[in-house]
Amino acid sequence: MIFSTTYEIPGRKTQAVLGIASGSTVRARHAGRSLVAWMRGVVGGEIVEYTKMIAEAREQALDRMAEQAAKMGANAVVGVRFGTAEVMSGAAEIVAYGTAAVLEAAPEPTNTG
Repeated sequence: MIFSTTYEIPGRKTQAVLGIASGSTVRARHAGRSLVAWMRGVVGGEIVEYTKMIAEAREQALDRMAEQAAKMGANAVVGVRFGTAEVMSGAAEIVAYGTAAVLEAAPEPTNTG
């Protein structure tokens, strides 16, 4: 599966546009992580626990989007975007979405030697 934030893939023609594909996950703060994050916030710097949690959530949302696109018959999702929303205090949704498409097969490499 090819993901791209652009709507065209160099060297590949779009054969079909199948519609919107999306995937999401909702993550809540963990009490232990929140305490460590609060302490880091007091002294400043990156809150590594939350950075890791959000990165994992983005990957899960992308995986779910890819599953939906594959069920639609796509081999690519173009125009990929992410969104976030707070669904309740301490919990956020991460959504990945884009246009499911069928791209022509990659050209065969030529042997010039």
